[in-house]
Amino acid sequence: MRYLTAGESHGPELTGILEGIPAGFNISKKYIDSFLQRRQKGVGSGGRMNIEQDEVLISSGVVNGVSTGAPIALRILNKDWKNWKDKDIDPYVVPRPGHADLVGTAKYNHEDIRLVLERASARETAMRTAIGAIAAEVLEELGIEVTGYVSAIGGITYQNNIEDKINRDKVTESDVGCPEAATSKLMEEEILSARKNKDTLGGS
Repeated sequence: MRYLTAGESHGPELTGILEGIPAGFNISKKYIDSFLQRRQKGVGSGGRMNIEQDEVLISSGVVNGVSTGAPIALRILNKDWKNWKDKDIDPYVVPRPGHADLVGTAKYNHEDIRLVLERASARETAMRTAIGAIAAEVLEELGIEVTGYVSAIGGITYQNNIEDKINRDKVTESDVGCPEAATSKLMEEEILSARKNKDTLGGS
């Protein structure tokens, strides 16, 4: 399997092509959209999440909800594009620390950093989420369940035994993706405190 994504944060749409899914697997738009909805929730989410209400458009490789074996083409429209498409925007010239700005402008010889940050944007992860949802659905059909969760944010850590099975429903219910309610609350407070202080947090 391999995939390719394209599209900018404030362009018309995000595009993805997923190759290598065998024929005969159930591919549900509703299932993919549920992953996109989960991506949009969470404490500390940016204002963009209030604009976009993501849903996937499957344009090839799936017929009547079943994979054909051909490459699967996906689209996610950017609703915020209409707010940007006619704007006359000044070049962005100061690179942000910890981002792709500096290396991107050096690699592609851009004078406007926006040409880098529009692609190297958290918005692009919406398409990766949709592609990952397809992979998860295929694995489920093969009897394999994948669950991810947040174990630490800043100084707040969720302690569990590696042998313990993580409750997926509790992870989904949490606004920070942590399966324990008490720890989730502490993580939320940690995020809000960092935002108030204009600081950042690590996590795992």
